[in-house]
Amino acid sequence: MDRPVRLVDVVLAGHRGDSETARRGVTSPDARVRDVALGALARAGALDDTTLERALGDPDPAVRRRACDLASSRPPRASIGVALRRALGDADPLVVEAACWALGELATAGAIADLSRTVREHGDTRAREAAVAALGSIGDRAGLAAVLHALGDRPTVRRRAVVALAAFDGEVVADALRRSARDRDWQVREVAEILLDVDPDSAAGPEPLAGQ
Repeated sequence: MDRPVRLVDVVLAGHRGDSETARRGVTSPDARVRDVALGALARAGALDDTTLERALGDPDPAVRRRACDLASSRPPRASIGVALRRALGDADPLVVEAACWALGELATAGAIADLSRTVREHGDTRAREAAVAALGSIGDRAGLAAVLHALGDRPTVRRRAVVALAAFDGEVVADALRRSARDRDWQVREVAEILLDVDPDSAAGPEPLAGQ
């Protein structure tokens, strides 16, 4: 019987292009080994969609996060997109954050409704921030309402939402930027002013959005 693959084995496998050892690692009972094995397979150019999808449902959140990160740099696949959208409902906020980033990098238009829901309903600030960023990366107008909603969130989310507005145009966007140029957070104001290309003292518009 083959001895269990060790962490050092899969680390070396990635550098040596040893996909066979890396594949043994992804079925290890040790989550650390499975995590590193995914990276080793990617480094060896041998990470297939089936293995990646399975890892997105791994029992360990660190492995699921690694799978999201690796998915973000792969060619878009419908099946991976579905798995990443499912990950938006993960119990671990950091997995949700990683899934958002991946969906944004892959410009997954089919995820707009799910990302918008994450912006509006998720209890973790990091997840909402990442979802807003993803909507900005995708740039589909169907996500604009959620981005505007995020302008009433916590400062870190508002900052990300203002950046995301750069992907959209129209009077409603200009109005939102003018409001954000009066935000009490200086970083929100700074980004809004850059996008408006106006002097800070001349930024005018309606009263700040709710929560500002």
